[in-house]
Amino acid sequence: MNRRTLIKHSLLLGLSPLIPFRNILAANNRSMLKDNGSYHRFKLGKLELTIVTDGHILFPSVQPNFAPGIDSNQVNNLLEDNFLPTNQADLSINVLIVKSDHKLILIDTGCGLVFGEKCGWLVKNLKQLDILPEQITDIILTHGHPDHIGGLINRQGESMFTSASIYVSRIEKDFWMHPHPDLSKSKMNNEVVKKLIIDTAHQTFTKTQKQLQLFEDGDILLNCLKLTLAPGHTPGHSIITIFSEGQEIVHTGDLVHSSVLVFAHPEWGFDGDTDFDLAAQTRKAVLEQLVQSRKQVFSYHLPWPGLGHVRRKESGYEWVQNTFALPG
Repeated sequence: MNRRTLIKHSLLLGLSPLIPFRNILAANNRSMLKDNGSYHRFKLGKLELTIVTDGHILFPSVQPNFAPGIDSNQVNNLLEDNFLPTNQADLSINVLIVKSDHKLILIDTGCGLVFGEKCGWLVKNLKQLDILPEQITDIILTHGHPDHIGGLINRQGESMFTSASIYVSRIEKDFWMHPHPDLSKSKMNNEVVKKLIIDTAHQTFTKTQKQLQLFEDGDILLNCLKLTLAPGHTPGHSIITIFSEGQEIVHTGDLVHSSVLVFAHPEWGFDGDTDFDLAAQTRKAVLEQLVQSRKQVFSYHLPWPGLGHVRRKESGYEWVQNTFALPG
């Protein structure tokens, strides 16, 4: 199938259609393509990190999902200046695997079966790497949205990763398990989608209750992961600093969803932010920290494979994507 060909529409957060996602070839610090899957593998100190695609999301319009309430001419001009389309927005779904000694750690689990056939490719692509779901020892969740926790449940409504301890922020779990999670501070107006988000979180955390382990802000897990609360997108949304032998990379979860809009204007935000204003404050603070530290960044939703750095540009910031010697 041609990468440029759109497939049948399926649903995702915001009831948006999907297209399949294929990418670059290679091994080690390159990417490998088999069937519909790709991966990118690299070393961080003693750790082996692998990025696997769970799919590709296409929003059929930019607004109101992105930069809600902002003048459309201003938004379109910024997109055009950066050679990006004004009539749609793409999101990758990049899932990170960390291998540490005898631990095989998954950070977030993709969409699973929640949004149709053209995403939720994680388990299929793990098998292409000769990794079976039962070999995953630990799962770290950045937050409880369906495209991050959907892969926890299989077609039978049971836990997909039966041998894994599943770590989630205590604040995050408490929020979604409340009888009426408060989404009043978001800018999402679609009540059907809101219900889908709440129901998916509640059902998933209920089904995996026996495997859940709760973490707090600042906790260090598995001797290689530091969890830092970055609230706003959700109350317990956390970023993860992965470290080994003096090297670090920061997994920013859903801090950003656009490689241009929310870097240039962190306050423009995303309508899926549970607390829109708090998310903007957190986003600006974390982006500034990343500028100052110059640490490498891994992003769940930025263009494949989601690796790059943040630098300041004018009154905002910009994403500097890593480049690789071998193209796809």
